[in-house]
Order: sequence, then structure tokens, then C-alpha cells
Amino acid sequence: MTATLAGFRVAVTAARKAEEQIALLERRGAVVEHAPALTLDPHRVDEEALRAATERVVAEPPDMFLATTGIGMRAWLDAAEGWGLREPLVQALSGAEILARGPKSVGALRRAGLRELWAPESELFEDVLDHLRGRDLSGRRIVVQEHGQSLSMVAHALRRQGAEVENVTVYRVISAEDPAPMFAMVERVADAEVDAVTFTSAPAVATMMDCAAAAGRRDDLVSAFQADVVAVCVGPVTAAAFEMWGVPTIYPSDRSRLGAMVRLMETELPSRRSGLSVDLVGGHQLLLHGDQVLLDGVEVKLSPAPLSVLQALVAAPGHVIPRPALLAMLPSGTASSEHAVEMAVARLRAALGTRSVQTVVKRGYRLAVASWES
Repeated sequence: MTATLAGFRVAVTAARKAEEQIALLERRGAVVEHAPALTLDPHRVDEEALRAATERVVAEPPDMFLATTGIGMRAWLDAAEGWGLREPLVQALSGAEILARGPKSVGALRRAGLRELWAPESELFEDVLDHLRGRDLSGRRIVVQEHGQSLSMVAHALRRQGAEVENVTVYRVISAEDPAPMFAMVERVADAEVDAVTFTSAPAVATMMDCAAAAGRRDDLVSAFQADVVAVCVGPVTAAAFEMWGVPTIYPSDRSRLGAMVRLMETELPSRRSGLSVDLVGGHQLLLHGDQVLLDGVEVKLSPAPLSVLQALVAAPGHVIPRPALLAMLPSGTASSEHAVEMAVARLRAALGTRSVQTVVKRGYRLAVASWES
């Protein structure tokens, strides 16, 4: 596989499927740092409270039901089955006007024999509220399946339209037991020491922001995301969690999946990196970004002297750079004779290929660009 992300440092905040995501990134050459924002199994269920809510729904079926997550619907139905209440719960919901936030909740509903009346293409819960805004909901009983975080503001908005609202808390999202890795990651991101951070859930965004606030670096974190560090989200729901902070995000437009997110990074990250790109003889591509050197997407390690020579040659590809000029570019402490330039060029050729640098007799050296090939 081509190392399309070679030279990039990517921070991963996921707990679930973290190994899969890290493997996808490392196979593409990225250096990955991992700090889980949530627990490995963050979906903690308060069975006593959920059973009481289920019994209320069965006893008083809603006029409208808002389903927000597939995992939440499945967890609720599975719990209800254990109490012998699955069929009564499905029956109570079947008579309601059902709105679903996205395809995962739609899938869970349909597997239970329930059919949604409407779902937004965006997968954003805000669009569900927009769909209801302006309707007279007076006297309508609405049940809202929460998605790990409180939807009390949603309930408040619906009550202002006259509805009677009950939020059913199927599970709560729990932060990682050990916050130290996340605190360390916040420092790295705030200092722009990584190129991108991936997020697969909105609660992970909230956890990082809370951690940054506790460390006194939330403003620095937001500034880094706005300028140097790319916030990469698995889908629009996760990306929406950044909107209140004014943080730009990228996410795949077709589907909220890990593979699509990584493929997006393969095109977006290199395009955002400012650097000098040169096509060398032999069909090779050279990218120089600061002190980082990529040859055909693979990072090449160079010591200071050959790196200094390369920086001078790349700045004027195809043009002859005299030996005295290259000598002046060498780091301080390097031998002062032109032999030091010859040694640096030799090391550069060893790293990039013997044809990468051409000697022009009595004049100097030039980078062997592809346009010379016949």
C-alpha cells in the first residue's frame, strides 16, 4: 500500500475500534498517537431507571417518538426483552409518529418492525427539530430516546411548542478512566505538534474540550484547530459538536465509516500541507516540507548537511547551484572546504537515488528533474 500519509502525525481519540483505525492509518505511513476520550464500553445503562421509563411508555403510548441512535434503540429493545416488555414496547411505539435522526436508528427501528415517518438526509438532530418547528404540538405526548448525552434542551424546545415530553435515557457516555493520555494529547494539539485529530463521536469532542478547559488550554486548543491542526470527524453528527467552538472540520460526505474517513484524510492532509514538490527523473516525486522529506510518499531521513543541500536544490529545481553557495548553506560546524559539499551530495544521492542530483563540471550541482528525460 502506498504511504499516502507518510510524514503526518495523527492523534486518535476513539476507544471502540481504535486498533482498526490505528492500523488503517499506520498502513498508510502515518505516525499515530492514541488517547481514548471515552471508556472502551461507554454505553452504561441504568437498568432500574430505564425499566421504569419503559413501563411508563407502555402504560401511556406516545403520540410521537424521536429515535436518535441505532445502538440506543437496540440497547433499549434488548433490555426490554429481558424484562418481558419488548413486544409491549414495540406495540406502544408502533402507533406513534416516528421520526429518526439517521440511517442507523432507521435500521434499528425497521429490524424491530417499526417504520419511521421521516428522517433527515443530514443525520443531524437539529434538522429533526427544524422539521417540527412551527407545528402546534399542544397536548401531544413525545418520547425522545437520548443518545448518551442529555437532550434536556431539546425537551425544553418541544415543551415551548406545547408538547408533553419524556426523555428516555438508554445509556450514558462515560469518559476514559485514566484521563492522563487525553491531557497529554491536549498539550500536543494545542502546541500544533500533530497534523490532525480524529473523532468518531460527539461525546469525544466534548471530553477533549472539557479536558482542555481543565488544563487552562481550551483557547489554545481551539486556535490550533482553527489554524494548523485538522479536526477529522467520522460524520456530520460528530462534526456538529465543533460548531459552537467555531472549529472547521472535515468529514466524508458519502457515509459515516472509518474507511471513508481515512480515505478522506489521504487526499485532504497532503493538499493542506504547504511544501515544495518536484518530479524527479525515474518517475519519482519528491516533497519537501520544512525538515521533512518524502520520496514517493515515504519519509526519508537526512542528516543536517545533505538536508541543507537538498533545500537549496529544491528551491531552484533544474538550475545549477555553485559549490560555494551550497557550502554557505551547510550547518555551522561543518568542515569549511568544498569537500564537505561533495560528501553531503553523496549522502543525498544514497538516500534519494544516484540519479537524483546531477554534477555540472566546474560549476556545481542541480536537482535532476523529470523534464530532462526523453
